[in-house]
Amino acid sequence: MEASNTYSRIISGCMTWGSWGKKLSTSQMTGVINHCLDLGLTTFDHADIYGDYGTEADFGKAFAQSGISRSDVQLISKCGIQMTRGRQNQLNHYQYDKDYIVWSAEESLKKLRTEYLDLLLLHRPSPLMEPEEIAEAAFQLLKKGKIKKFGVSNFTPSQIAMLEKALPISCNQVEFSLTHEGPMYDGTFDDCITNNRMAMAWSPLGSFFRETTEQTKRIKKVMDLLMGKYGLDESQLLLAWIIKHPANVHPVIGTTDKERIMLAVKAAEVDLELQDWFALLEASQGHQVP
Repeated sequence: MEASNTYSRIISGCMTWGSWGKKLSTSQMTGVINHCLDLGLTTFDHADIYGDYGTEADFGKAFAQSGISRSDVQLISKCGIQMTRGRQNQLNHYQYDKDYIVWSAEESLKKLRTEYLDLLLLHRPSPLMEPEEIAEAAFQLLKKGKIKKFGVSNFTPSQIAMLEKALPISCNQVEFSLTHEGPMYDGTFDDCITNNRMAMAWSPLGSFFRETTEQTKRIKKVMDLLMGKYGLDESQLLLAWIIKHPANVHPVIGTTDKERIMLAVKAAEVDLELQDWFALLEASQGHQVP
């Protein structure tokens, strides 16, 4: 399996670009895409469900109008979640039979107006997954050049090991932040390092800006000491903390604000000193490292 140097260090997450959030116009999306590329952020993360199955098409239209070469960007998408919104389903569920995976990937290609995805992920694990069935779909898409790599999102190491009896898994995208540290301790990032598997982090800012808790108060107190030292704001320190992890974690940022995107890219250039990294960890956990 290849390392993750194909993708930009910071990845732009497109979940809220459309009807689930910012409701950007085509020209606004084109402007954000161009701004990202100007800063070296070339990887865009999608899922079929975003915007009730509509945001991929919005992005595809904007990208087509941008005039940017397809070879200058990397497009990631996910499949497998069947929602009641946007489709004729009686209840939310997961679907991973061969025909559905292939159909879903091809739908993403049409909507994104591209001939291939750089990476296709299974969005969430299902109790009914059959490795051989999933492998048939993945190998068909790989053989036809419709996807370049195949991976997963929100999977445990044991679930990945189960799939790898039938096909290689190149990536695992999971929730990870200073306020959600589980992947460092549950084997997720150990697995990524051991198997040279790309690690991606969704919600990299965690609950820091969403909630006021004893945990976020402790973190803020340490950040107040570090912001001047590094010339970073709080969001940049949260990203720099993630980036120092040896799993080479790629944060997926959700902002469409051009200033915030620029600050995120700058955060990737900062190497926190060892004791500063542990000071933030200690603040998050509320106790000294044992």
